[in-house]
Amino acid sequence: MRAICVRRTGGPEVLTLEDLPDPIPGEGQVVVRLHAAGVNPVDVYIRSAAQGRNPALPYVPGMDGAGLVEALGPGASGFAVGDRVYLSGTSPAPLNGTYAERALCATAHVHPLPAHLTFAQGAAVNVAYATAYRSLVDRARSQPGETVLVHGGSGGVGVAAIQIARAMGMTVLATAGTERGRALVFEQGAHHAFDHRAPDYLAGILAATGGRGVDVVIEMIANVNLDKDLGLLARHGRVVVVGNRGRVEIDARQTMGRDAAILGMTLMNATAEDRVRIHAALDAGLANGSLRPVVGREFPLAEAAAAHVAVMEAGAYGKVVLIT
Repeated sequence: MRAICVRRTGGPEVLTLEDLPDPIPGEGQVVVRLHAAGVNPVDVYIRSAAQGRNPALPYVPGMDGAGLVEALGPGASGFAVGDRVYLSGTSPAPLNGTYAERALCATAHVHPLPAHLTFAQGAAVNVAYATAYRSLVDRARSQPGETVLVHGGSGGVGVAAIQIARAMGMTVLATAGTERGRALVFEQGAHHAFDHRAPDYLAGILAATGGRGVDVVIEMIANVNLDKDLGLLARHGRVVVVGNRGRVEIDARQTMGRDAAILGMTLMNATAEDRVRIHAALDAGLANGSLRPVVGREFPLAEAAAAHVAVMEAGAYGKVVLIT
């Protein structure tokens, strides 16, 4: 099979297209013929060794994918050859990520992909939607009727957070840096959209809440926005840090009078039990149409390096996906 392989850490140029052996399913395992693979900023951080949990070299990147069940190992049940599925991970075998034509998975990592969703949309589910769900539900403990600000609402996680928050009965405010991005967040259900490049956007957010502030902020670039976020919080407000690209100075006093909390979040800390619960909720939302992944850009598998550049660019719009 064709796959992208990383044999040394570094820039996008270390992503090379290679021919690797097809995976063979073992006990309780499934081989999925992938038609699309999702690209996430965390893939870039891992490739460049910019975060602490790096796989052994060499490896095939990718945690998101969708395609057709191709083969079942002994004892694998719940799926049949030809089923449309999306993945929530792959088995920890050497050279086994989703930037490939095939992936080896435990059945717990395989989920039904509704017929109304494309494979590219299926490849946009795992990291983005599980991150958004864990941020809103597990970390922020968000409640129906609360107000959430999705800071960076036009990217993959942002779109997912808007859709999940609306399904939960929250009031949703979102920011995006382009007119196209703000149109997108409205389309996905945001009640208000703001240009985070405008000098008065913070005042606009507070005005939209009647001066009360927001209960929850989902923050994608904390090194730029965290100190500003604290000034937007209502009493008992929470900021969930989903993404960060550098150090930041904050005025911690802003948390005191509000009894506010800054909460870190990484999907890698979710337990196996957490993931079962999270994907049960996501699978229901995908089936009933309340969750609708948005694909912004598609690249051929061979252009994975260009996809890694695109996923880090400003002006995010939906999910970046490789077509395999």
